[in-house]
Amino acid sequence: MANILLIRINCPDDRCAAAIGETLIVKKLAGCVNIDGPVEAVYMWEDELVREDEWVVWAKAPQDNYSKIEAEVIDMHPHEIPAILALPCIESNARYADWLTTNTKS
Repeated sequence: MANILLIRINCPDDRCAAAIGETLIVKKLAGCVNIDGPVEAVYMWEDELVREDEWVVWAKAPQDNYSKIEAEVIDMHPHEIPAILALPCIESNARYADWLTTNTKS
């Protein structure tokens, strides 16, 4: 099986999430993205408690593309420190892994 990552990217709104997701697909960095939201985020920023809605982009991509995806997101994202978290995919059906590899480039 190819080394696949599930990359979670939190975005401040649906437009940002869609723009990032579509860019990752058009540039063939990810084979597929899903956008969830809104979800509620709670965190500390500059010593203040923040509660706000966010949208989550889930990108399915080869591990070799992570650094390019990270650079693309940092360039496009409006937050000073965007949340970009990559999780390894332990298992995948072979046909999906092949499809993902065919539809992305490193």
